[in-house]
Amino acid sequence: MFARIARAVCEAECLPRKELYEAWETARRIRRQMRGGPVVELAAGHGLLAMILIILDDTSETALCIDIQRPPSHATLLAVMERHWPRLQGRIEYHEARMEDAAVHAGAILASVHACGSLTDQVLDLAIAGRNRVAVLPCCHDLQKCDTGSLEAWMDGPLAVDATRVARLRQAGYRVQTATIPGDITPKNRLLLGWPL
Repeated sequence: MFARIARAVCEAECLPRKELYEAWETARRIRRQMRGGPVVELAAGHGLLAMILIILDDTSETALCIDIQRPPSHATLLAVMERHWPRLQGRIEYHEARMEDAAVHAGAILASVHACGSLTDQVLDLAIAGRNRVAVLPCCHDLQKCDTGSLEAWMDGPLAVDATRVARLRQAGYRVQTATIPGDITPKNRLLLGWPL
């Protein structure tokens, strides 16, 4: 499946290779644990994660990509992906909106790859508020804005931020699982998965 997706992405000629690998590895790990329900990709950029999540699990009927600005690469990429997977047609929408203004359906999976800094915390806020399943691959840990849980004396700052995020989800009544994607794709490779109990 990866080879087919990679060929389609290469055909689109609008994404860095790194973003293909990040989206693929994240989507694979999400789909091993979370099936069905609508997909909402937050801080979506080009929306490749949402597309792959639908390709990997046809029981997710729709995907909604949300970002403050839709990049031109989204339309280009979606057109190519729909040509290769006609079943994607009409199933992926893009809304230009702020994350906090997003209307999220119950039962949806909220997912994000590299929502920078405190944007990852906004994804978690939205998931907790709606009792949604959530999967995030954080990056750009802003130690001034993100909660470190006062753990930075014991571990590096970005790890402290992510450990605090795990604790926050657990305190909010979530079952949490952590994973990583290969470090040679990105050093920001910690994946956090959460399910409301």
